[in-house]
Formats: sequence, C-alpha cells, structure tokens
Amino acid sequence: MLEAALGEDLNGSSARKAWTLQSARLLYDLPFNDLLFKSHSAHRANFDPNSIQLSKLLNIKTGGCPEDCGYCSQSAHHASGLKASKLMGLEDVMIEARKAKEGGASRYCMGAAWRSPKPRDEAAIVAMVQGVKSLGLETCMTLGMLSAQQAGTFAAAGLDYYNHNIDTSQRFYPEVTSTRSFDDRLKTLQHVRDAGIKVCSGGILGLGEAVDDRIDMLVTLANLPVPPESVPINMLIQVPGTRLAEASPVDPITFIRIIALARLMMPQSSVRLTAGRTAMSDEMQALCFFAGANSIFIGDTLLTAPNPGDDRDTDLLQRLGLSTAETGNAR
Repeated sequence: MLEAALGEDLNGSSARKAWTLQSARLLYDLPFNDLLFKSHSAHRANFDPNSIQLSKLLNIKTGGCPEDCGYCSQSAHHASGLKASKLMGLEDVMIEARKAKEGGASRYCMGAAWRSPKPRDEAAIVAMVQGVKSLGLETCMTLGMLSAQQAGTFAAAGLDYYNHNIDTSQRFYPEVTSTRSFDDRLKTLQHVRDAGIKVCSGGILGLGEAVDDRIDMLVTLANLPVPPESVPINMLIQVPGTRLAEASPVDPITFIRIIALARLMMPQSSVRLTAGRTAMSDEMQALCFFAGANSIFIGDTLLTAPNPGDDRDTDLLQRLGLSTAETGNAR
C-alpha cells in the first residue's frame, strides 16, 4: 500500500501518477522514523545528501503592495511600520549580487512588492536579469502575477527561475488572501512554465491551516504537469501589524514531516528551507536536511524578515559536514 502511495520509484524514473490527499496523508502519518527513512532514501537517490545549495534574496522594491496577504509586512493593508520604496537601480542590485557571489551563493533571487510588474518596469527587470547572469549566477525573480507576454519577455532575457508561491491549499487560500484567487496563482505558474522558465513554488506553514491543507498544497504542486524544480517551505514569521501576528507557532515535528513529504512527492525537486529559520534550532534544521531539504537562503535578512546570518549557517553546515552546491538540480 505504501509503495502504491509513492506512485513512482524513489528516483522518479517511473511514470508519475496523480497524488490524492488520501495517498499523501498515508505517507505523512507514518511513524516519524519510517517517514524520514523513506524521504532520506528518495533524497539520496536523486541528490548528493551532503550538499546544500545557497541562494541570496534581495528586496529590489519594498512595501506598498496592494495585495492583502495576511502574513506579509509589505502589504499596504497592514500597519507593520515598513516604509515603501521605489525600484532599486541596476548598479545597486549588481553591488549586492557581487557580494552574494563572494559569500558563496550560486543563485540570486530578486523580489518586488507588486501585484504584478508594470510595463514601465520591464526594461529595468530585464537589465537586472542580464546583469546578474553576467556574474555567473543563476537568476530568480518574484514579482507577483505575470501575463504570458511578461513571462516571455523575462525568459528571453535569460531568467532561470520564477518564484510564485501558492501559499496553502485551495480550500484555505481565501482565509489568507482576498485580493487574488488561487487560480490566479496557478495561471502565473502556467505562463512561467510555458515560457520555458523553471518554476519555484511552495507555501507557508502556520497560517492557521489544518494539516490536510498543508498536505493538499503539496498535492497541488506535485500534480502540476511538471512539478516545480524548486519548492520553498516557509515557516510563518509573526510580524507585528499583520493580520497573522498572533498566529500559533508550528510544531517542529509536523514541520519536518512536511519537508519529508515534499521530498517523497517531488523527489527530483529542490526542497528549500526558507523563512522562519531564525526560530529553528540547529537540531531542527539538521533533521530538515536529513528529511530532504537541500537549499537555504543566506544572509542576515530575507526580504524584510530576519535570517540566521552567514556565521551561524557556516558554523552549522561545518558541524554537519555539509558542503555547498553549485546548483540544486537533481543528478
């Protein structure tokens, strides 16, 4: 029964079959040791189990976003105290990208607090993509919703990845955001895929969702025509002034279970341990890596939120005997 639930070999070589909430829940509910054994086996079959890909994320346009996402400090609907800024200039972005490369990052991600890019900003975005690629870094953008035309423009510029998280399950999504729909998210992902850009899409744990919502989020991603190459799993950072500032914290064991399930359901995708790492113990992060997470963001900040910082990450990776990877691609 468990092999049927997996739906494919650990290395993803057999034909994919559609996941259901029931088949995924069967794996999630395994005894913790059995779940981690299976997820680590899948991880080891597809990736170097002792290698972590490092990315750096820069906020190229801060605050003032018209969307009302309940978790976000950059929403204009929240009194988070964040001051809105204009789009950064190319040279400032390049200065930060060079620092990221010197710090060991192999991918450079740029985020703007927009509902979607305006036509007047597209040339600047193209220049940023081309500039960062000239440094030998992989490029990623997260700019909100994209039209098919915009996705094509950024693909032509050489954009490697586009991040657009679905956040949670389709059922729970209206509890998180009312200014756009779950289908809006999926349309952008399809535009990105059709343009030939790699997809980065995951979600956030701790929004008030049920366990089934977390699992169903992964079901949606795993059942896309092509699963995302990159799957970020975030733990909510409770930001004062946002609607979810008082949300209950996520239990570490249940968080690790979702990491393991993501690895089993999308064995050839990079599973990215993203926001919330400042609240995670070293032991919790180590278990996430064993369960299948193989990518992190480095640096002191993650958009507007705190991040562990290079010293803590370097110390942790050294103590675990983990090296850094040039790419998060499956072997």
